[in-house]
Amino acid sequence: MEVLNRELLTVFGVLAGAAVLFASNRLRGDVVAILVMLALMLSGILTVGESLAGFSQPVVLVIASMFIVGEALVHTGITQSVSEAVVRASGGSEARVMVLIMLVVGGIGAFMSSTAVVALFIPVALSIAREADLNRKRLLMPLSVAALISGMMTLIGTAPNLIVTDALRSRGFAPLSFFSFTPFGAVSLLVGITYMLVCGRRLLSRERHAEAGPQRHTIADLAENYGITEQLGRLMVLPGSPLVGKSVGKSRVYEQYGINLIGFEKREHGRHVYLPAHTDTVFDAGDAIFVLGDRERLDQLVASQGLALLPPLAGRVQREAAQGIGLAEIILPPGSRLIGQTLRDVEFRSRYSVTVLAVRRRGKPVTSHIGELRMDFGDALLVSGSWPELLRLRAEHECFVLLTLPDEYKMVAPARHRARLALIILAVMVVTMALRLVPMVAAAMLGAIALIAARCVRLDAVYRVISWQTVVLIAGILPLATALSKTGGTKLIADALFDAAGHMGPVTMTGAVFLLTSMTGLFISNSATAILVAPIVIDLASSFGVPPHAFAMTVAIACSAAYATPVSSPVNTLIMDPGGYTFMDFVKVGMPLQVLTLLVTVLLTWLLYLR
Repeated sequence: MEVLNRELLTVFGVLAGAAVLFASNRLRGDVVAILVMLALMLSGILTVGESLAGFSQPVVLVIASMFIVGEALVHTGITQSVSEAVVRASGGSEARVMVLIMLVVGGIGAFMSSTAVVALFIPVALSIAREADLNRKRLLMPLSVAALISGMMTLIGTAPNLIVTDALRSRGFAPLSFFSFTPFGAVSLLVGITYMLVCGRRLLSRERHAEAGPQRHTIADLAENYGITEQLGRLMVLPGSPLVGKSVGKSRVYEQYGINLIGFEKREHGRHVYLPAHTDTVFDAGDAIFVLGDRERLDQLVASQGLALLPPLAGRVQREAAQGIGLAEIILPPGSRLIGQTLRDVEFRSRYSVTVLAVRRRGKPVTSHIGELRMDFGDALLVSGSWPELLRLRAEHECFVLLTLPDEYKMVAPARHRARLALIILAVMVVTMALRLVPMVAAAMLGAIALIAARCVRLDAVYRVISWQTVVLIAGILPLATALSKTGGTKLIADALFDAAGHMGPVTMTGAVFLLTSMTGLFISNSATAILVAPIVIDLASSFGVPPHAFAMTVAIACSAAYATPVSSPVNTLIMDPGGYTFMDFVKVGMPLQVLTLLVTVLLTWLLYLR
């Protein structure tokens, strides 16, 4: 008995230490999880195999696979296409924008990481706010709320759902099904949208129109900063033009007219393709070309080369062009090999496959005769090219530093033409999981592998897109639940809760479980909260004689309802800076919504499990 007491005290000590470290934010969550794992191993409470067993749990592999699925949705442009549809349908109405964003994010987040969804939609929401002159503070918080609620939609919506389901399975109960969560998520999303429309947005700011936000860089911003906006043009290559059949290098457009060729708009296989102007790119009749030069020289080029002026791109077509042709800003550091040389001397365009459009020296833009300008320390260069070519400039640190990539880079979808195939694979995976045709971990891994094989995700990006911090956090904390169960700690806590709340009915106790989970989630991550609380309340349900799925579902929903502080979820942390929010903004908007979600959870749990 003394050994048991000593082991229990050790486990509770490790638990308390982990909670303090999580709450203090002195160490990253994955580091804390590793320390927990080592403490349980070195104390002898768990064997080496038991301490490391978290890494072999199906839930860990499912979560890793879901990161790959989420990347496929981004890489194929599915999420971007949906966001563009939101822009078109909103019509500038704040209420309509808010509802559409929350519906879209709530839907997409059911099948990919809510953090990834928020990261993707932050620039979209900010762009909508700028274009429609809306207050970003009244848009980004609803975005965050919808992303958190999206975790309540399906089994794979968020890690706590998988953890809670695994806890049921490990105790011999039937796991929650793929769509068991959907009624809770759907009703919570409806309540969340109504709340944000009626009073939530007004609690954030009474001002509807845009407020000054953090500096951002779009392609248009970069062009304006370098003073080239008025010099950009779009021309059509007419049949019979002397340029037809010539390459960019042989056309000598820059040498004869001082006009920079930026890119081409060609038609291939019935669709428009946007390409940077490489030396060997050939002019074809019907091409549209993007050029940079003063009006007088552009008029000379049009008159002598059989060209016609075209209107500039706008809206969706402009965003499509940004998929193939991008801008970036580089700067020359001390010791750069380019200092003292001209762009012509170093054959900059042929060497780096990008075009220098303008130079900013000591804060002043230079746009003419830049080919003969000798480079100096601190010069910033605006360059144009394909996104892979622009990204390769990062490796040229001995010559320059890649200073700025515009917001449009976040929207690039290299495998956009594979979107339909990605949707088919995703649908098959979801159906397989829902019907339990194969184990869930097998369905998730097969879906991820199929997306990689179909080139909906780049093979070299697979390990980069997985959030290893999340994987290690979950795998490292899982042994703590094992230790609590092995030493009798889980049963001890469940018995204590039953003694304290045994007079409560199951419905009231459901609310208490929600509050317990929510309070725990204020100090540690929602994944760690699910790992620790789920086994306790499942055992507690047995003591009450109620279905364990009722309390398990309550824990899962409460873990996602992390609205009240900016540190309770990475989703909230992501929007804090671009939204210009304070800690109290989250408290005053999040606490009422947390109470509403509690009421929804208790009502639905009673209807579905306790009646």
